[in-house]
Amino acid sequence: MRPPSSLEALIQALRCLPGVGPKSAQRMAYHLLQRDQAGALSLADAMQSAVERVRHCGMCNTFTEREICEICESIKRDKSLLCVVEMPGDLLMMEQTQTYRGLYFVLMGRLSPLDGIGPKEINLERLFKRAADGLVKEVILATNFTVEGEATAHYVSEMLGEQGVKVSRIARGLPVGGELEYVDSGTLAQALIERRVV
Repeated sequence: MRPPSSLEALIQALRCLPGVGPKSAQRMAYHLLQRDQAGALSLADAMQSAVERVRHCGMCNTFTEREICEICESIKRDKSLLCVVEMPGDLLMMEQTQTYRGLYFVLMGRLSPLDGIGPKEINLERLFKRAADGLVKEVILATNFTVEGEATAHYVSEMLGEQGVKVSRIARGLPVGGELEYVDSGTLAQALIERRVV
């Protein structure tokens, strides 16, 4: 017996989420319909509202409900520093450190030729234009330390280097509270290379 078509449509819609396969989507759909219909309606309303209201910031490309996000509008931020991150979640993590006071540019992805993601798909032209606005003195590359993140950082540094913009890269190292015995050799090697005088 096949489930009702509206239930099938819900299961298929849930499968668009990352990491959600057919079984997980089915479990979620059954849970929402059987145990949490109020949650399902709240989820539907929140999704519709977000889709209608959320847009990209005209300066940094992160998600916002305004034309320019509050970070970009703030007069307290250092406009000479521009930190490049892959996703809005990365921006939030940088903000949680409470140590960075510059501005951001969110790529909304990373270079991945195998997945068909090139410079146009991650707004690199907008980044290069922003970095060359005369206000930015240093671009800090804070992409992830994955193959794609490293490739993105390398590409951006090469392109900005040609424009004469100072480019730096966040350091890699040991996590706070980490023990050497459990750290991978690549991270340990990078921490040794990027050591500093105390």
